[in-house]
Amino acid sequence: MEVIIKDNYEEMCAAAAKAAAKVLNTKPNAVLGLSTGNTHRGLYQELVKMHKDGLLDFSQVTTFNLDEYVGLGRDHPQSNRYFMHEHLFKFVNIPPQNTYFPLGTTDNYEAYCRWYEQRIKECGGIDLQILGIGTEGQIGANEAGSSMGSRTRIKTLSKRRLSEFAAQFDPDEELPSFAITMGVGTILDAKRIIVIAHGEAKADAVAAAVEGPITSMVTASALQLHRDAVVFLDRHAASKLKLADYYLWVQEKRPDAPDR
Repeated sequence: MEVIIKDNYEEMCAAAAKAAAKVLNTKPNAVLGLSTGNTHRGLYQELVKMHKDGLLDFSQVTTFNLDEYVGLGRDHPQSNRYFMHEHLFKFVNIPPQNTYFPLGTTDNYEAYCRWYEQRIKECGGIDLQILGIGTEGQIGANEAGSSMGSRTRIKTLSKRRLSEFAAQFDPDEELPSFAITMGVGTILDAKRIIVIAHGEAKADAVAAAVEGPITSMVTASALQLHRDAVVFLDRHAASKLKLADYYLWVQEKRPDAPDR
């Protein structure tokens, strides 16, 4: 696992976007795994800017989103599909038919989850998976205790997660208690993974994921097993890392490193 530490959120997003753009420019028909959340807004803004500047073409790209809340329709303002449309898809030239989402309103979740996994395989697998880290160290809706080999399925959301996004819903609206999410095993199948996290509120989760033991209690720690995972952080999110100085030293020395 490689750790990149930047001074602030803007620099972190720019660095992560540059890494994502490298994948797209190397493979124009890349399959992307996408995720949502406030942290991702800046990253997607950078990708949109690159597209508008003529530096990125999404016309051959296929995307699979990480998760979706059960019970929310595609036009619900808190659905992940709505987020992706508002922050990326409506600004770039990706064909709508090439964008896939876990469906939160299907009549047969078990069958749909099997189909989602199969569709990823049919498209050649995910070339780049973009992730965030939850405050409890989770990736996607893979809450504590999720199997490291898990596949796309329904998960019950933790009370802490429900409390964190309660303010985003109308007071008289019932909060979704479940999400349909790619499993940890599904995520680890991606050829390359980019993780972004910022802010002091994520520092403990980042430390547990990057430097703690590999455990199903912190599902992001499974990323330590991946051969090509890069974590982009601002200094606040990196503040609990014991080896922060070493990661910064590696960044400084990278231009002088011999070809591998």
